[in-house]
Amino acid sequence: MQIETSYQNAKVYITGAGPGDPELITLKGVRAIQEADVVVYDRLVNPELLAYSSETSEHIYVGKKPGKSSVSQDQINRILIAKAKEGKTVVRLKGGDPFIFGRGGEECEALAAEHIPFEVVPGISSALSAPAFAGIPLTHRNLARSFTVVTGHTLTDNDLFQNWEHLSHADTLVILMGMRNLDKIVQTLIGYGRPADTPVSIIERATTTEQRVVTATLETIAERSEHLRSPATIVVGELAAMSQDLAWFQSAEQNKFEVNYPERIAKYAG
Repeated sequence: MQIETSYQNAKVYITGAGPGDPELITLKGVRAIQEADVVVYDRLVNPELLAYSSETSEHIYVGKKPGKSSVSQDQINRILIAKAKEGKTVVRLKGGDPFIFGRGGEECEALAAEHIPFEVVPGISSALSAPAFAGIPLTHRNLARSFTVVTGHTLTDNDLFQNWEHLSHADTLVILMGMRNLDKIVQTLIGYGRPADTPVSIIERATTTEQRVVTATLETIAERSEHLRSPATIVVGELAAMSQDLAWFQSAEQNKFEVNYPERIAKYAG
């Protein structure tokens, strides 16, 4: 981004760290970390990525944990601005992709308001990688021609289920940050006409050795996934059942339940 500025040596890289596996960061993301004077990183960033930074770089942890006091977004913005105004190269390292429910846009707005140059380095979102590591394609020419990604967490409960009447009928629905509201999500989808026997998969800590997968139905998923915790990705739709047959990633623990996948999709096969 070209901005006239007095901070000639300053630049902030809003960088996606990927979903957890340290090999899933981009080459450009690695190079940004290597060149950084300061790395400002989140809770879901794999700490192994910090090994790419120089011995003299400063590391600032600003992770947020649900239900716990943490660094506010305004404080993070101020840190980025302050370090850049010192003439430093700053990497804002964020889990997944910074522009997919990552508040990267808000950070760019704050930097632009201060005329600080920035660059966005995209990352692999868990919305894409978690299903892939569970053996779930998000599209399939015989089963699903589109997919939709939505947050399962908003500032107020009143905002959470706006427009879900439409979302409930998405071919494949991917829900991020939805574990706390799983019961309400299930009730809402069924209430808007999604069949109770629709396959659902939940992938916890995707792409890591701690990955766990539960596959069930809308009617049974809440009970069968009680042992799962955030971060987790929820996939709703016929393709979620493919995890039964296509799960290629061997993690420390896998938990699965039968959904009778072959019978469900036989009518679509061509």
